[in-house]
Amino acid sequence: MNKNPNAASQGDPNRNAGFDAIRGLGYVFILCDDIDKMKRFYQDLFRFRIEEETPGLMVEFRVGSLFLGLRPRGRHYDGPRAPKQSASVQLSFRVPPSDVDIAYETLRAQNIDVIEPPTNQDWPHRTLYFRDPENNILEVFADIHVQETISTPSGVHQLVES
Repeated sequence: MNKNPNAASQGDPNRNAGFDAIRGLGYVFILCDDIDKMKRFYQDLFRFRIEEETPGLMVEFRVGSLFLGLRPRGRHYDGPRAPKQSASVQLSFRVPPSDVDIAYETLRAQNIDVIEPPTNQDWPHRTLYFRDPENNILEVFADIHVQETISTPSGVHQLVES
């Protein structure tokens, strides 16, 4: 018996038809309980440009080459909302290294709770974590030189081997 479940279709050029053509991610939608509150948060804090909006139904922001959309939860396939203390998604926004600390000061000035202040991680990123009004995790990060990581490792996110 062949243990590879894809072995039978590996010679089939159409086995992933349509999916093999993917060349990028076009947009991400966050399902919202309060779309107006979420719109204000993302527009006021990040100053993203609204590309398209149908009030109360959908907002699309331009974020570089990607669209970040908000829409109300409620379609039959959306499922139940995440428990109050659970995140549904983590979004990560890349900035230049010095801007991680500037973003942190902006959050503090606006009294937005920070999950983790600017930290040089054990991989070559400087990160800042916080939440949006519906508890999704947001990360502002910068690529840093590996030497910065080695010289001041945080130890915060090291995996523990069992």
